[in-house]
Amino acid sequence: MEVILDDGSVARSDRFVVAVCTCRRSRSYPWCDTSHRPRVAAPAAPPRPDEPDEPSDAPPRDRSTR
Repeated sequence: MEVILDDGSVARSDRFVVAVCTCRRSRSYPWCDTSHRPRVAAPAAPPRPDEPDEPSDAPPRDRSTR
């Protein structure tokens, strides 16, 4: 793929798939390097509430498949 830049220079990529940067934050401009994405850690999943107790007359559940 070839991209002609504003200054007339040509940027070439031989990769099979490329993404063109539109935010201009990429260190490899004009190719996207995902610099536009925020670099924050994903929040931890909230703890699961305890499962409700089963009635005493109910047969016990098989919990080995978890």
